Amino acid sequence: MVQRCYEEYGPVFTVPFFHKRLTFLIGPEAQEPFFKAPDEVLSQDEVYGFMKPVFGPGVVYDASKKNRQVQFQSMAHGLRTSRLKGYTAKIEKETRQYLETWGESGELDLFHALSELTILTSSRCLHGDDVRENLFKEVSQLYHDLDHGLTPLTVFFPNAPTAAHKKRNEARAKMVELFGKVIKNRRDHPDVKHSDGTDILSIFMDVKYKDGSPITDEQVTGLLIALLFAGQHTSCITSTWTSLFILNNPEIMKRIVSEQMDIFDSEPDAAVDYKKVNEDMPLLHNSMKEALRLCPPLILLIRYAVKELKVKAAGKNYTIPKGDMVLISPSVGMRIPEVFKDPDTFDPDRFGPGREEDKSSPYAYMGFGGGMHSCMGQNFAFVQVKTILSVLFREFEMEMIADKVPDIDYEAMVVGPKGDCRIRYKKRQTSK
Repeated sequence: MVQRCYEEYGPVFTVPFFHKRLTFLIGPEAQEPFFKAPDEVLSQDEVYGFMKPVFGPGVVYDASKKNRQVQFQSMAHGLRTSRLKGYTAKIEKETRQYLETWGESGELDLFHALSELTILTSSRCLHGDDVRENLFKEVSQLYHDLDHGLTPLTVFFPNAPTAAHKKRNEARAKMVELFGKVIKNRRDHPDVKHSDGTDILSIFMDVKYKDGSPITDEQVTGLLIALLFAGQHTSCITSTWTSLFILNNPEIMKRIVSEQMDIFDSEPDAAVDYKKVNEDMPLLHNSMKEALRLCPPLILLIRYAVKELKVKAAGKNYTIPKGDMVLISPSVGMRIPEVFKDPDTFDPDRFGPGREEDKSSPYAYMGFGGGMHSCMGQNFAFVQVKTILSVLFREFEMEMIADKVPDIDYEAMVVGPKGDCRIRYKKRQTSK
């Protein structure tokens, strides 16, 4: 629908939806004010309030502006470069342990496998060793119930009396209880080594708001849920799309494997350290960016117009009135042929030297949003996905069972693959 309206009406158009007006901004020029506008003009609070039953009261969109700033600062602190360097080793360790269960050869659903692996690696980095080693199964099941309690109905009726919402509410209460015990145990026994201190739970436990009040255990749990939600969906979906697009393109796959072997051939047992992941894998990095361009997990980003917003696009001036829901669509905006050549083709080289199509405009590429609300976890996502795929492509020869990349599941809340994601794999004889 968005693509059709863009082609018919241009970069700015409004669609009535029940009693609301949905105004879409499509293309780099039209999208610029969306990303530049402050919260006092375009607000998230009125849009994402439906997440309160998942995250809990006083967390992120339900927090006061001052408290939210402190929460976001603590998240950013936990995702800074110095911590990412330590997370890389944890992600590699979890990946290798998980891949040992695959055996020498076989077939499996790659989407399912990478979903499992993503939550394992996320738990190790976010929750700490004590939770990952002793409580992972419980946390994973509770997360599953929370995730399945987020449906299209939730957006409009977040507290509707459905079975999914009932399980969601029960899961959040149990999650608060579980992490409450973990936090109490850490505080009661500070001399015991519960983790190495780099996990984000450790950071959240020490948060104090600007008025001096400490963060509550329930809010700590809510922030962990919020990070796990954002990271789990983005990383597992993006690692799956990246892998499938690579496997579907023999020339790119050959180059990916060659890039990895060039890095590790002289030291096949060397660890996947942060420098290698961040600096030495440009093709894998660009393949991930291209998968995000073609298949962004969030197909709509939404704000509420608290004040009227001026927009200029295609030589015309528009005024979006107060009260409109303002939307951009990464899935449409990143497939505009005037911005990205042959936009439906998987071409990671479009981001390479001499082309750099993503830099044609500051708001052409939206793989992780943009502007003041761009995803603060994007560097963690790149490290997580690239570390996992670096190990995977060096350890196994793989091929898709289906003859094409699956369709995109536009019916899902967070858009992933819809169809056959199975692969055949065989252990590489050269791997160490």
